[in-house]
Amino acid sequence: MKEIRVRFPDGSEAVHPSGKTAGEIIGAWNKGARTSAVCARLDAELVDLNRAVTGDASIGPVDAASKEGLEVLRHSISHVMAEAVQDIFQGAKVTIGPSIEDGFYYDFDYENTFTPEDLEKIESRMGEIIAADSPFVRREMTREEAKQFFHEKGEPYKVEIIEDLPGEVTHVSLYTQGAFTDLCRGPHIPSTGMIKAYKLLNVAGAYWRGDEKRKMLQRIYGTGFASVKELKAYLTLIEEAKKRDHRRLGRELDLFQVHEDAGAGLVIFHPKGALLRTIIEDWERKEHLRRGYDIVMGPQILKGDLWKKSGHFDHYKEHMYFTEVDEQVYGIKPMNCLAHMLIYKSKIRSYRDLPLRYFELGTVLRHEKTGVLHGLMRVRQFTQDDAHILCTPGQLNEEIRAIADFVAYAMKIFGFEYDVELSTRPEKSIGSDDDWNLATHALEEALKDNKMAYEVNEGDGAFYGPKIDFKLRDALGRRWQCATIQCDFTLPERFDLSYVGTDGERHRPVMLHRVILGAIERFMGVLIEHYAGAFPVWLSPVQATLMNVTDKQIPYGEEAYRKMLDAGIRVERDFRNEKLGFKIREGQLMKIPYMCVIGDREVESGTIAPRQRDGKDLGPMKVDALISLIQDKCSRYE
Repeated sequence: MKEIRVRFPDGSEAVHPSGKTAGEIIGAWNKGARTSAVCARLDAELVDLNRAVTGDASIGPVDAASKEGLEVLRHSISHVMAEAVQDIFQGAKVTIGPSIEDGFYYDFDYENTFTPEDLEKIESRMGEIIAADSPFVRREMTREEAKQFFHEKGEPYKVEIIEDLPGEVTHVSLYTQGAFTDLCRGPHIPSTGMIKAYKLLNVAGAYWRGDEKRKMLQRIYGTGFASVKELKAYLTLIEEAKKRDHRRLGRELDLFQVHEDAGAGLVIFHPKGALLRTIIEDWERKEHLRRGYDIVMGPQILKGDLWKKSGHFDHYKEHMYFTEVDEQVYGIKPMNCLAHMLIYKSKIRSYRDLPLRYFELGTVLRHEKTGVLHGLMRVRQFTQDDAHILCTPGQLNEEIRAIADFVAYAMKIFGFEYDVELSTRPEKSIGSDDDWNLATHALEEALKDNKMAYEVNEGDGAFYGPKIDFKLRDALGRRWQCATIQCDFTLPERFDLSYVGTDGERHRPVMLHRVILGAIERFMGVLIEHYAGAFPVWLSPVQATLMNVTDKQIPYGEEAYRKMLDAGIRVERDFRNEKLGFKIREGQLMKIPYMCVIGDREVESGTIAPRQRDGKDLGPMKVDALISLIQDKCSRYE
């Protein structure tokens, strides 16, 4: 019998008969690793544990608790959920059921609406399927055989998926557990009994293939973990997230609304929300000027020919809105870069002028599908803290490093930790291989020079260049995309941008697209949830409120109010004819940092009695003392 040589993650090697399964080989190497493995890594490929190994290879276990293992586990749970749904609800048709960042989902075509009670029934049936410990069995069919198989089962969505596969695909894989068979690449866990911790979360609508013109399906979301302890921790996190939901807090704190009469994805900021936004934007302007940026402004619409020249018309058209003026097509800008390039091109540039850093708090509109809109996090109109840096190739490293330092400074000011990803060339892109390689190398070298740890996100770059993404982590450990740096050799070429070098000849500049906080709306949503609406003093739209006990204190209260306003304190008066306890409770619900009581004693002593929103009483103090306290916290961004 032919023998094969296999290498393990610890560097050891072993010889086994050809045809032994990956699970058997791993078990012989490390029995404990085999027990907790959901699948195996065979060279660079993830495979089922029952996959026969027929040649020399590197092999290792993929543990259920690892990132890849968790994806396999969750995808397997989605298959079990689909089986349970079809067992209970006759006529339900299956579509797709992938794992996602925090769990999994499966989309169903079913005539009736799934209810919370239905989820309980599905969970119960899933428990029975798991207890049966049915193996996941993989088999291959030709695409025609598979088409016929699913046609006979009455699964039109699976037939459509097979029909849309590339022409070179001749065979597909199917997985069966119990009586349920699904079209799937795999891999999967060995058997349903390996599932220990799962929970169905909610039901939402989803168009087939994300197309608003196709049928609306029902999407059941769930999650799963390697252990019950991890599941409980996650469910606790979900409950905390509900308390911090920026949409609810936005209403309660009177910050913003999204009104159906105005249109989906279009945010209306109330006075306090607009003030919070202004505080953030004023900080941005100051910090950009301090770093040598020039503030610019571009129009909201630009001629269609310009968007064709940039490549947006060919590669981004589906996300844009268009209008017509004097029989000329105009594109409503989804990005700010084109006007910045026209500013650069307005006169001859020398190497002595570079780098040029154009900064714009630019409002853009993007055609987002209704199903993905979400409060402030995903909208159709938003403002970016956008900048474009045009520099020589020799200045590129320094500029990228400076942006990364700016991001680190901003995240510290606003109270966030963050992770870094380097995103490479996507399938749909413009530009030469050489330019993409140069741009990717420049970003990578700058990260290394700044000693920043990063992960590579293959194929997730912009269509015109690779990028560095900074994913901030909020108080609940959730990751949000905000800052990004994109390196672009292509658009300067398309717009024929140049500078005169030391040799007197024309040279092509490099462009960096970058944002620090990203979309201001999304960043505000993240801030609201991060702080649960209890913003630091420097960010709070209202920093203090003055509360009288009786009408006798109103004249003194008005004097204190005017003094605080003149000092730049964001202060409100609550001189309503209400009980003091009621006013204080309301101030706490509005998460105001300082609630300042004014009674007869305070009027006599020329003081106020502030208490913090956490209930701590600071004792009587002069108005000037409170002003100094607030100003000191603002100067230290607290």
